[in-house]
This record gives sequence, structure tokens and C-alpha cells, in this order.
Amino acid sequence: MNYRRIIPCLDTKNGRLVKGINFVNLKDLGDPAEAGAAYSKAGADELVLLDITATLEGRATLLDAVKRTIERISIPLTIGGGVRNLNDMETLFNLGVAAVSINTAAVLRPELITEASAQFGRKRIVVAIDTRKSDALPSGFEVMISGGTKPTGMDAVEWARRAEEFGAGQILPTSMDADGTQAGYDIPMTRAIADAVKLPVIASGGAGTLEHLYKGIVEGHADAVLVASIVHYGKYSIRQIKRYLDGRGIPVNR
Repeated sequence: MNYRRIIPCLDTKNGRLVKGINFVNLKDLGDPAEAGAAYSKAGADELVLLDITATLEGRATLLDAVKRTIERISIPLTIGGGVRNLNDMETLFNLGVAAVSINTAAVLRPELITEASAQFGRKRIVVAIDTRKSDALPSGFEVMISGGTKPTGMDAVEWARRAEEFGAGQILPTSMDADGTQAGYDIPMTRAIADAVKLPVIASGGAGTLEHLYKGIVEGHADAVLVASIVHYGKYSIRQIKRYLDGRGIPVNR
């Protein structure tokens, strides 16, 4: 796959599509299945659906929204939030999910990455890393867990390296500082992680303009870009995004 993927992100809470800023102040944006169907039809390459309060509430992913979304799309779907063990993953894969994203569960027990990769295949295991700026760590970025509410003291770049060693297939780093701001991805963080691993890295958190997407790929060295606010609020369509990137020499799947 030599093209750069455009991946809308569907954050959900209680089965509803939401979007916030810096992981808080969530706004209800409707039905995730409806949004997923629209993005699938519009030419998105993949979708990510994150049940953003599942881990915090100590529960598994709400399956209703997952089922309804899968029924209406024709592109790969990655699910994250509340994926705690191999049983949770198997349930999701049996529904037709293409990949799972694990964050807190992977930090608490990294061997889960190895077990999941062995059982389901490396390509289906995405390790998500929520980061926050921290001068106390070598890279300047700390790993946050439990929906961004708990600091771990772990260096984000070092954790990405370890996740790769444990068997991750992709890395999805999201900047909590940039999330929802539409001020641009955290390029130094994205690039530091992308340069530290040989895995595909998905830029996430803060895209607000077409230029931000270009920079995420060219300066952030990302293999894919996650988009939320800029497409949820109708600022740009998937077609506009791909046309722009193609015009600037970025290979896209048209």
C-alpha cells in the first residue's frame, strides 16, 4: 500500500457520535453509524470508532454502535475503547471489525500485544498512545491512559518502540494538547514516534486545515491521517482532502 490513508475518527459516548477539545467539553454530533456510512460512501479509506468513556467506566465497548456501523460501510473499521483482553477482541473480530486499538490495557500489561498479535495477526493490532507534553521525559511527551485522565510517567517514544517489539502492527499517537483544537497535529511528537519505529503511524489530534494534513504526512512522517472536526463539521469533504493532497504530490487512493 503506497498511498496515504484518510481515516475519519468516530468518537462515541453512550453510542452517540461526539467531539470535544483536549478530550473534554464533548458535543453530541448524532449517530456514528450514519456518519460512518456517509464517510464510506464519500471515499474514506478506513474508519476508526473509539468508545472514549469505556475504559474510564470500566466496561467493554458498546457493541450496538459497532454492529450498526459495520452494516452500513464497505471499508475497514478499527475499534478502540474498552478493548481489555483477547475475548473482547474476538467478539469484535467476529462482528467483522478489521482491527482493534488498545491503549490502557496494553500499558498495564504489554504482553497483551504479543498474545493478540499471535492469535489474530499483527496487522490487526493497533496500539494507541495518548500523549501530553512533559519536560520531565527525554522525548518531551508522556503517555496518558484511562481516556487521558491518568499520567503514567512513561516516555511516549520509548513506549512506541516497546509496543513494536511486543508485536504491534500500527501506532496511533494522539496529542491531548492538540486534540480538537484544529490548530494542527503535534508534528514533533508524531515525527519522533514515526522515526522511532518501522510500523505505520497514524497522525491524530488537531487537524484543522488541508495544510495540516499535508504537514502530518510530510513533516510528521505519518502513513495515514486521522480526521474528525474538519470533516464532522463540514469544513472539508473527503474528496476535497484527497484532491488537495494529490495536487501536492501525496499519493492517495482515488
